[in-house]
Amino acid sequence: MLTLDRDTRVWLILGRTDMRKSINGLSAIVSNQLKLNPLDGQFYAFSGRGRDTIKILYWDLSGYALWYKRLERDRFCWPRNEAEAQAITGEQLGWLLSGLDINRAHRKMFSKNCTIT
Repeated sequence: MLTLDRDTRVWLILGRTDMRKSINGLSAIVSNQLKLNPLDGQFYAFSGRGRDTIKILYWDLSGYALWYKRLERDRFCWPRNEAEAQAITGEQLGWLLSGLDINRAHRKMFSKNCTIT
């Protein structure tokens, strides 16, 4: 289980990520495309085309760690907008991983018609 507190900074890397990428490929996206530092202790979350998998990359002071979750049914309510990355809190990431719409955390969003923009 991934444990985050409310103050943890998480970057959702928007768009579709090739989920075959591992630590090196994902850290290259963070540093080269987004111009962020993958060694800064923040969390970087990626989702694939089908929105049924999420990978979270982070540096834990002794090396990179990669956390992976795949849904057996349904899809994550992954934001679909033009930005390259969106900052959210650790609490919001917990909501997203639980199947909630991060913009409307009071309702379960297990339908395939997510309304995040």
